[in-house]
Parts: sequence; C-alpha cells; structure tokens
Amino acid sequence: MSRLRSAVQKGKRAALENTEVIKSSNKKKSKSAIKEEEPSETKPSSSYHFFHDPTEIPLFRSHLLQWYDQNKRELPWRTLAMTEPGVNIRTYGVWVSEIMLQQTQVATVIDYYNRWMKRWPTVEKLAAATLEEVNQMWAGLGYYSRGRRLHEGAQKVVLELDGQMPKTTAGLLKQLPGVGRYTAGAISSIALGQVTGAVDGNVIRVLCRVRAIGADSTSPAVTDALWKIADTLVDPERPGDFNQAMMELGARVCTPKSPLCGQCPVQTHCHAFRKVSIKQEIDSKRLLSKLVSKLNTSVPDIENCLTAGSCDLCLSEDWDPQLGVQNYPRKPVKKAPRVEQTLTCIVERQQAGEEMEYFLTQRPSKGLLAGMWELPSTLLEADTSENKYKGLICDMMQKLLEKSLDANSVQSVGEVVHIFSHIHQTYIVFSVHVSDWSEGEQEQKTCWLTKSALKEAAVSTGVKKIMKLYESSSKVDSKEKKRKPSPEKRSNKIKKPKGAVTNEGPKQLCLSKFFSTSKTKAKSQNC
Repeated sequence: MSRLRSAVQKGKRAALENTEVIKSSNKKKSKSAIKEEEPSETKPSSSYHFFHDPTEIPLFRSHLLQWYDQNKRELPWRTLAMTEPGVNIRTYGVWVSEIMLQQTQVATVIDYYNRWMKRWPTVEKLAAATLEEVNQMWAGLGYYSRGRRLHEGAQKVVLELDGQMPKTTAGLLKQLPGVGRYTAGAISSIALGQVTGAVDGNVIRVLCRVRAIGADSTSPAVTDALWKIADTLVDPERPGDFNQAMMELGARVCTPKSPLCGQCPVQTHCHAFRKVSIKQEIDSKRLLSKLVSKLNTSVPDIENCLTAGSCDLCLSEDWDPQLGVQNYPRKPVKKAPRVEQTLTCIVERQQAGEEMEYFLTQRPSKGLLAGMWELPSTLLEADTSENKYKGLICDMMQKLLEKSLDANSVQSVGEVVHIFSHIHQTYIVFSVHVSDWSEGEQEQKTCWLTKSALKEAAVSTGVKKIMKLYESSSKVDSKEKKRKPSPEKRSNKIKKPKGAVTNEGPKQLCLSKFFSTSKTKAKSQNC
C-alpha cells in the first residue's frame, strides 16, 4: 500500500509539474508574441562572455590603469575631481561635466565647462540663475533639455536638500532629474569614490569587443550583461580612475572605426582581437597551401561560446571578415527621423536713428527647445501648398503684432535644413519689414532684439542658420543693385563698334583688305 501511495503521489507531482511547464511555456509564448526581443529567463549565460577566471580580473585592472596613468588627457573636470577638497563642489562639478558630455565631444565641452564653472561655481549659484541665462550659456551644445535639467536639479538641491548634493549612487539616481544609471555611477565613482561600474557608449564598445558580445547592444540581455561585467571589473581602490580609463580607452583606442588594436593595453584579454588574429593566421596558412591536418596542429583553435546559436549575447549575423573587431558590437538600425517643414518669418523694424531690430517669440517651457527664443514659426501640414505660405505668415503676424500685412511685402528668403536627433527639419524662410506695430499683451512672450543682441540671446542653432542665410541673401541683393546701372546710365554706356569714332560712323576699310594675304595684312591696314 505504501508503494502504491508513493506511486500515486509521484504521479500527481509529475502531472502538476507538467501542468506548470505547459503554463510557463504558454506564458513564454504569449510574452514572445508581444515582444520577441525579450530574453528568456531559462537561457543560461555562457562564461565565455564573462570573466570566469578570477586571476584575469586583477591583470585587466592593472594593465588598464597603468595605461591610463601614462596617457590620460588633462581635463578640467578631472583636475577638479582630484584637487577639490569640498565634496559638495566636487560632486557638483563632476555632475555638470557628465551632463555636458552626454552625446557631445570632449573638445567641444571643455570651453563650455570652463565658462559655466566660472559663472556658476557652486550649486547655489546655478540655482539662483534664470532658465534664460542657462539656455544662453548652453547655446551651441545642443539638447537644451540637459541644461534645463541641470538648472532644475540645482534648484531641487537648494530647496529640498539644504544645498547638499546626494552622497550615494542611489541618491543621485533618485533625486537629480536627468541622471540615469550611467551618470549616477560615473558621478559617485569619480567624485565620491564609490565602487560601482559606469557603462556609457565607449564602455559598451570596449566590453563588447573584449568579451565578444555581438548581439543588439540595446537589448535587455546585453545591457544586463555589460553592467554585470562592469561592476565585476571596477577597481575597488580606484573606481573613478578605472571608469574614466574605460571611457578613455573607448574614445581614443577602441574607436568605432579604425580601432588601434596595436596600442590597446588590454589586447591580451580581448576575445575579438584573438578571433581576428586566429582567422588571419588560418587564412595565411591556406594561402600557403598548407594541409588541413597540419593546419589544425599549428594554429590554435578559436575559443567560442559553447551555447552559440541559442545565446543572447553572441553575434546574430554571420562574421564579416572585412569588419574584424568591428563585428562587435552590432548596433541596431536607427529609426529614421521624422520629416517636418516649418514656415518661418524674419520680421524686422528700424526706428529713426536706431539699429535694425528683429522680432522673436519664446517657446513653451516644456518640449523641444523649451524656453528658447525663436523667429515666428508655424509647423506646416503635409498637404500645405506653396501658394498658401504668404497667407499663413500674414495670419501668424496678425495674431502676434495685431497688424495686417500686405502679402506682397512678404519676401521669400530660402530654405534651411537642420537635423535634430529625431527630426529632419526644413525651415521655409520668408522676411518682412514692418513700419508700425502694436505692443499689446500677448499670450506668447515676445521681444525685439538688435543683431548684436540676437547673437548673444538664447537661440537655437537652427535660428542662427536662418539668420546667416538671411544676411547672405541680403548682401547678394545689395551687390546686385549696385552692379545694375540705372536706365539713364545704361543709355549713355552703349558699347561702340570696334574702330568707331565719336560722332562718325565706323571707318571704311579698303577693298584690298578683303583679298590680302597674311603677309600683306599689315600694309592693308593703312590703306
């Protein structure tokens, strides 16, 4: 009976397990139907893509930091992090640099950073500034939302945190707007010495090549793997230097194109480099007509992932020998930016004895280019015909200036193309000169600025391009007017035929000229 009972219990357990397996498989199927890229929890991660040998990790750290100490660039935020004793100022300074460096090259950021820190050396100083001042300082760096979030974060630190910057990675991530996982890790490791990884675009490229991770670098499986590797590798004694060394390596050696593998300090740890080297050696052996049997003994095997084909981290495409180490990482195809057309008008006025002024409006406090000043503009619908452009401008200016414009006074200037990260924008530009206007209250904030003031104002790169086009077109028009003589002058400058004499007809040539040879032509001229 006991055997029977145990058999029945085993049968029930087996049936229950089968039911759970079926349910879990159905759940997986439904989830995969919604999002096929979501990794399965049951897939094991291969040790090939990680640092499974504990002796390799300290060697990697040592090689990288030794290279960094000898080759690092002297940058103002690095100097501040090393020399500033005040933890609050140090954290603030590193925070500013990390926000500025998002999607912007180091060479561009240096001057902006120096000017920013000179004007607002503390978080309290930044909090007291206006958004317009911040936008003006940020002009030219792009992605103006970054500057706005710095300003918002500074105000939050002063008003809600008693002026004290967060002291932990979790605090930075939670309490500062615009600070994500990477930025929090970078600030806390560099400014606060916390042992945490920091995975940005440069680090992604380095780790993907070092551990032969070729799957979509934005997928959850790859993201989780890279952070796990970064947290494992970071040096507990010098976490800030280690993270900066990884970024420096990706920026200067392990570059997206034409990487300098011969100068790489962690070359011996790189799976991608080893794979390329072995493949080149195999190909050279084949070119020398070596036997396959001998080839296997003379060339080392390529170490590969044991679960290739079902691994979430391996190359999903065939190896491209032309790319070499650039097979890693494979980036997803970028979504094409949406195409937009915006109708823009340059409105100018000039009061007696004063400089020419231009009319600007302020954008909303949220969204694209929030709080920036721009020329009067309206987004065009896809089916708007060109013959309606002037009418739309007249309607727009009627609302802004409470003035009716003659459509004939609106002149075409040209087109300006400006590419945002997600928008392919074409500005269709017109201009108009107004002699009288209303200064009544408007829902939208407006102002008149001189040319010199406009250059210093918080305007976008797109506006600067439009004004540059307008100035160049105005110069061309003025030159053409100078070159084009008046009707009276044109009538007095009738070109006379060759040989003509004033108040006389053309000089008659002798008949012999038409029959003379080349030798006698000189004599016939005097006939």
